[in-house]
Amino acid sequence: MIKRIKNVRFHQEGTTTLTLGAIALAAINGLTYWLMMPEYDYLFYTILAITVAIYAVVVNFFRCPLRTFGSDDVENKVIAPCDGRVVVIEEVEENQCLKERRLMVSIFMSVTNVHANWFPVEGEIKHIKHHNGNFHKAWLPKASTENERTDTLIETASGQTVLVRQVAGAVARRIVNYGIEGDCCFIDEHMGFIKFGSRVDLFLPLGTEVHVKLGQATTGCHTVVATLPSNNS
Repeated sequence: MIKRIKNVRFHQEGTTTLTLGAIALAAINGLTYWLMMPEYDYLFYTILAITVAIYAVVVNFFRCPLRTFGSDDVENKVIAPCDGRVVVIEEVEENQCLKERRLMVSIFMSVTNVHANWFPVEGEIKHIKHHNGNFHKAWLPKASTENERTDTLIETASGQTVLVRQVAGAVARRIVNYGIEGDCCFIDEHMGFIKFGSRVDLFLPLGTEVHVKLGQATTGCHTVVATLPSNNS
């Protein structure tokens, strides 16, 4: 079975980071308070403000909002797998997994976005493969084929296949994927998590009707990205 995420405010992938960060925050500011107060109180408050701001960014990054799509009408729908902004909509040759021409829709996540990933379609997980690679900036076209990445191939009930590619970025160094080959997946389930700046690519069948535009913001598990063709013809 696919790994379930408990109804928590922050993603479980951030537990260690947030705990160690809180300890470091307390230690740094406790030490600076002891060394600088009261003679250098302005310096202490400056360091306190900077460290709290940095920790707040990390806390924001690991948010895990509780979301459902809100409709049972998911047949042939492709839902945004993540929060972010659409940076690519184009036909490409997908030569690594499908080895055929596909419609590619890419969503870039900045460090301020929620980095949880949801399954974009419902169906059966046919294939999962992790690829080692570089860490180019995630919005560059070559990031999709040269960066660290994980491919998840899903077959829908209508027989369409959708390839989802989680791509690491210049800062990201870890891709988490909860899918298991042979399991069924559902739109409201978490597919995984990418730590610190990255993108998700969708490779859709030709003839798919796209509902988003370049530059448009997306909300994971909410925004309808596209509608798949009704059959393989």
